[in-house]
Amino acid sequence: MKNGRAKKALVTGGAGFIGSHICDALIAEGTSVVCVDNLLTGRRANIRHLEDHPRFEFVEADIIDAVPDAVADDPERFTHIFNLACAASPPHYQADPEHTMLTCVLGTRNLLRLAEEHSARFLLSSTSEVYGDPEIHPQPESYRGWVSCTGPRACYDEGKRAAETLTFDYARAGRVDVRVARIFNTYGPRMRADDGRVVSNVVSQALSGEDITVYGDGSQTRSFCYVSDLVDGLMRLMDSDADDGPVNLGNPVELTVSDLVERVLALTGSGSRTVYLPLPEDDPRRRRPDISRAKALLGWEPRIPLQQGLEATAAWFADERTKPALKWTGGRAAAEIAAGRASIAAE
Repeated sequence: MKNGRAKKALVTGGAGFIGSHICDALIAEGTSVVCVDNLLTGRRANIRHLEDHPRFEFVEADIIDAVPDAVADDPERFTHIFNLACAASPPHYQADPEHTMLTCVLGTRNLLRLAEEHSARFLLSSTSEVYGDPEIHPQPESYRGWVSCTGPRACYDEGKRAAETLTFDYARAGRVDVRVARIFNTYGPRMRADDGRVVSNVVSQALSGEDITVYGDGSQTRSFCYVSDLVDGLMRLMDSDADDGPVNLGNPVELTVSDLVERVLALTGSGSRTVYLPLPEDDPRRRRPDISRAKALLGWEPRIPLQQGLEATAAWFADERTKPALKWTGGRAAAEIAAGRASIAAE
């Protein structure tokens, strides 16, 4: 209950990788959920198990447009809005950079206005990409970043920075109660095989027996958070009093991309070769969150070890490959989509 109202949540991007897991968590705790997604990168398969649930509703819509009347005029007003709408992997957000930027800016404004009208708490899923190619390591929330505002990643990096600005402007004006999560690399079941991110690329290519593509020499580092840990962090943040600034959510255990490849090859028993391609423009060399603020404010830190998370992720990808109703676009397809544009640094 919030202010005497039954909890009802709007989850935009709710058919996506992370959004669908948020929908699961909300349903499990007894919340009514309206899931909005334009299905550009989200998949109905991610939420199909929820579609007959009496407390779940799916609306296909794009948050760039006006919020559909069926959502905005719902007589059961929203108490919470989770904004997870936006392509988050480089090949997807670079495929239509204008749409990416507008999703971050216009979409966030539309949802903030809805939150104001409904007196709903608003959570923005921002990103570690606001730090760019960081000069400070690990990255605390106080670091202002090293970001190119004109490069191929800028539509997302700067879009999310603008979304944070809007969100905190609404908060400073007393218009909306807000929370902002800066999400670092996240992996797990329901990732798309063709999204160009390092875990999905490596796992899908290893399972297919295809060459594993590494951008750069493999020495760049990342920190990988399993999706259930991230969802726990997001739920805690939404329910917390952390309204005075962004909160990093990610796993602080750092490893090189080459180390990740070796782990996946050992896990899958794959005979795939590793091939090296040029490092994309503006690709971060190191990425690791400082989660001191999340620990202090939320009592949160990741619990799933990388090996356990990779096992679950590989098992899910292996199962997906056996489903004839779904197009398997892993391995080479992901590499082709990513060539020249993709980066291994996305949430």
